[in-house]
Amino acid sequence: MANTEKTVTVEQIGSPLRRPASQRATLIGLGLNKMHRRRTLKDTPEVRGMIRKVQHLVRVLDEA
Repeated sequence: MANTEKTVTVEQIGSPLRRPASQRATLIGLGLNKMHRRRTLKDTPEVRGMIRKVQHLVRVLDEA
């Protein structure tokens, strides 16, 4: 059986400066700590919740 895990690619578009520490920690948890950095992550409810928490700082590029 082929590996059909869903993924989501996110890019950081906002600066974590002057943001609460929990939002900075969420970006680091997503693997984003510099502007315009992209990460492809498993599409899980936990990752979706992290994206929702910092939705003003990230852009979802594609969902495969």
